[in-house]
Amino acid sequence: MIAKVGVVGPQDSIDLIMEIGTEFHDKLSFLPFVYHSVNETSDIVKQNEQEMDIWVFSGQAPYSIATKEPLKQRAFFPQLNGSSLTKVLLEIVYRDRIPLDRISLDTIEEQPFHETCTELGLASGQVHLLPYTGFKPESELLAFHSKLLADGQVDACVTCISNVYEKLKAQGIPVYRIQPNRMTIRTMLHLASTAGETMHFQKSQIAVMLVQVEEPEKLIGQSKSSYDIRRLDLQFQEVILDHVEKLSGAFVALGNGKFLVFTTRGAFEDDSLASPSVLLEKLALLADLKMNIGIGYGVTALAAERNAHLAMQHAKRAGNYVAILVRDTGEVEGPLQHATSINFNIRTEDLEMIELLKQAGITITTYNKLLSVQKNLGRDAITATLIAESLSMTKRNARRILTDMVEHNLAVVVGEEAPTNRGRPSKIYRISPLA
Repeated sequence: MIAKVGVVGPQDSIDLIMEIGTEFHDKLSFLPFVYHSVNETSDIVKQNEQEMDIWVFSGQAPYSIATKEPLKQRAFFPQLNGSSLTKVLLEIVYRDRIPLDRISLDTIEEQPFHETCTELGLASGQVHLLPYTGFKPESELLAFHSKLLADGQVDACVTCISNVYEKLKAQGIPVYRIQPNRMTIRTMLHLASTAGETMHFQKSQIAVMLVQVEEPEKLIGQSKSSYDIRRLDLQFQEVILDHVEKLSGAFVALGNGKFLVFTTRGAFEDDSLASPSVLLEKLALLADLKMNIGIGYGVTALAAERNAHLAMQHAKRAGNYVAILVRDTGEVEGPLQHATSINFNIRTEDLEMIELLKQAGITITTYNKLLSVQKNLGRDAITATLIAESLSMTKRNARRILTDMVEHNLAVVVGEEAPTNRGRPSKIYRISPLA
């Protein structure tokens, strides 16, 4: 497997990283993202994070901006070690004959600076330093250098930021730029390559998903026969089978509302359409029963299944319609949610509404999900087609549900929608919220 690496930075830095990156062509595939200002970093990452396996940044500043929010991918930047600093100090002192106490220098910490000077036999005395970790705005760095120049305390500036270098240079100010050298970039790419191999190993791990619908047999006697329960079980299996197909996995029906799904961690994490929260929503449409999902990762099927059962215990403690993940490291994550998940309530204390729903043969969960679809679409009305598309059901089933709701005063017809082709106009419905 070749890992996809996003490279972020100014043009000259990216050119050097891409050049050295050819040495890793059998392990890493690079996609460059050139910025004109370091402030563009956050947008670059947000717009492309779904396509990347690893991020590589040209320096400390873009790395700090990108990791301000948690990244899904591993991220690296080349360290400005002694050799990068040594090159600039030799140019300043021996080539251009500028004393070190007449320069201003940003970013580099005091200890590595003084240690490098000691190794070179240079007196570091009263050097004007602006050390920091993370990110500082370009305006602050420019103000630091400009004030010292205006006060006559320095004759030259040293910066690690490309835009600061270019702006000082444009003013005719003697300025030097500390850049990662080939050795540090190569070391960084070795780390990225190792991370890619680790990621490949993790993706090949086994993922087990335990789906549990609790006590389906309790529906017997509530207008449901044993045949109805069997049909319901087959409907559960059909929904799960569709889900498993997206994961390229397999599943086993264990009976009594329990299902075990086997796939790989890579398939589970890469396929956003196969989110466990979406699966729970589809199952919830079939019956108003307690149901949860536990997912486990493991190097072996036994370890993954053990973690799935542990995740199920956490899910049940967390409530109803909850999906929890237990990683191979024992880390518990959840409740898991998907960007397109529909948030819905599963209870109401309105006794009159409960009675109407029973008469219509509609569960509270289903009713609330329909109401959520109407709200999420930003409308006061909805059609059977929109409900079918949003909740992955047939149009016929959606029309049946809406017709039953109208008959029991849970919804009203407010108009008609012209058909896109031949056929009858579609009715437009408005669903009233629970009191």
